[in-house]
Amino acid sequence: MQSLIGTGVALVTPFKEDFSIDIEALSRIVNFSVDGGVEYLVVLGTTAENATLSAAEKEVVIATVIEANKGRLPLVLGVGGNNTMEVVAELQTRDLSAFSAILSVSPYYNKPTQEGIYQHFKAVAEASPLPVILYNVPGRTSSNMLPATVVRLANDFKNVVAIKEASGDLVQGFQLLKTKPKDFLVISGDDMTALSLILAGGSGVISVIGQGFPAAFSEMIRLGLNRKVDQAFQIQYELSDCIDMIFEQGNPAGIKQVFQSLGIARNTVRLPLVTVDDSLANRIDLFVQKSNR
Repeated sequence: MQSLIGTGVALVTPFKEDFSIDIEALSRIVNFSVDGGVEYLVVLGTTAENATLSAAEKEVVIATVIEANKGRLPLVLGVGGNNTMEVVAELQTRDLSAFSAILSVSPYYNKPTQEGIYQHFKAVAEASPLPVILYNVPGRTSSNMLPATVVRLANDFKNVVAIKEASGDLVQGFQLLKTKPKDFLVISGDDMTALSLILAGGSGVISVIGQGFPAAFSEMIRLGLNRKVDQAFQIQYELSDCIDMIFEQGNPAGIKQVFQSLGIARNTVRLPLVTVDDSLANRIDLFVQKSNR
């Protein structure tokens, strides 16, 4: 899965003032990311406010991204949930021909045991016609997919090819790198620690900030993969304040403010999320203005 090495970006779903999907803005975001040099695009992940989109709206997002991308970059589709049978049914019925892989989040809210997580992804792997990227994000799911479970899945199912590791725990990331099968990819899901995980042997990142600063962030990741440590960390330090800011009041409210500052899309989010407050908006605006000088 060489196409998953480098920077993938978890695309937002831009909304108009009336909270309907802004198709033109989504196309602009796709083009901005592609032109900025990222390696692949992730559709309908957490950052897309997937939980607040109707089934019809999800189809609009998918169609818009496919059309705007025009086959330029590999696409990954978020297909996950806490109802295993529902996830399996979607994998068995959805047209996945435009996608290179699926990204499937560990079940949330139910708080399954490690055996429950294994059995869930066993069902997903057996149903999926595409390679599967596991997604561990305990801050959202309330359960941590431990390295032993990840390695067990990777060894048992050839189409389980990678994990987006977003625990924020570098030690856990190092344990994954130490114990994983040779060709299994450990992909960071945390913008601030992505470079450190890559330098330890990780394969890249699925990023939020990467869609707001695609040229700089994807170059940082490439430098890290090429072991050009000093140059990579210079970019990390230049972006670190904004990485903190975009998550300060929740994702994707922060990155949507970046897009408003760039003039690409509105900062509108759907309840229960709210836009960032004026203080944070002003700080993000100032950072974007300085970065574009």
